[in-house]
Amino acid sequence: MSEIYGQRIQTTVQTNFLPYFVDTVLGSNVLFQRLVRGAKKWSGRKLEVPIKYKKNETGQSVRGFDTISVAATDNRIKAEFFPSFYTITVALSNDELAVADTEDKVIDLMQAEIQGSCEDMADDLGDIVYGDGTGNSSKNPLGLGALVDDGDNVASIGGLSRSTYDTLQSTVTASGGTLSLAKMATLYTAVSSGTQTPTAFFTTEAVWNLYEQLLQPQERITKTAGTVKGMKGGTGFTALDYKGKPVLADEKCTSGYFYALNENYIDFYALPSFNAKPIAYKSQIEGNDYNAPVGLGFSWTDWIIPANSLSVIGHIIFGGQFTTTNPKRSGVLTGVTGT
Repeated sequence: MSEIYGQRIQTTVQTNFLPYFVDTVLGSNVLFQRLVRGAKKWSGRKLEVPIKYKKNETGQSVRGFDTISVAATDNRIKAEFFPSFYTITVALSNDELAVADTEDKVIDLMQAEIQGSCEDMADDLGDIVYGDGTGNSSKNPLGLGALVDDGDNVASIGGLSRSTYDTLQSTVTASGGTLSLAKMATLYTAVSSGTQTPTAFFTTEAVWNLYEQLLQPQERITKTAGTVKGMKGGTGFTALDYKGKPVLADEKCTSGYFYALNENYIDFYALPSFNAKPIAYKSQIEGNDYNAPVGLGFSWTDWIIPANSLSVIGHIIFGGQFTTTNPKRSGVLTGVTGT
């Protein structure tokens, strides 16, 4: 829009520069935020998870002097997870910093660059969290493509073969193109046992709308699902309800997928980067749902002055791993395109 006022106004009235900037690029990143905001602290060179994969089968009824079994049962195995790291670079030139540090500055340039790049990295990781960990020569963190699989796409999890240890298989069901309440109920039942039920459902915006169409008007109740599981109020996302649990639309979700997740068995273990500090600052960005990714998992190297350039460079580092301790308690419908 061109200037509408003449010189009488231009030479007597200042412009007003708002003390924030608006992000028009990034969208939602629901699952990633829920997992990372509930991060647990990593310890040791690897994470070992003891898993019971079969029953003790020496039980028997007895009478009198019957001989009973004295066999030992070996029914546990260890899953092993190793950390992954992801980084993004922030760079500013000396002349930019000199101009930006005058008394007329409105936005802190350094903080704005760190925060904007941090959210961009979180956006990258939002895609990765739905992947299978094989990206970039298998250096990517694990995602739902590996954590929630029946062995057809990812044969092993935590170093354990899903064909050998079949209790590590998730339920993966081809929808045949359609979503129905019956198919959702079948998936729900397949991954549930007693009180062990999905804590939330994640899908694309398109499939979320399809689910809404399946509901009667009186059933279309929306709730607020917290960024962290269990959090309520104005800090979460709008969710539909299925069997008392939130159904959340995530722009990052794989096209046509409808996940039933038990988040009690899917975690992010955070590993702070060596010789770096946690990220913490007040947000200067509006227009997205990210918030500043802070705390466990996100580290900042501080500014580094290169020897051959009048500039400063820093690196934001994300470290840790997404893990599962009970893959059979989560599942997915694939190939949903309609109702």
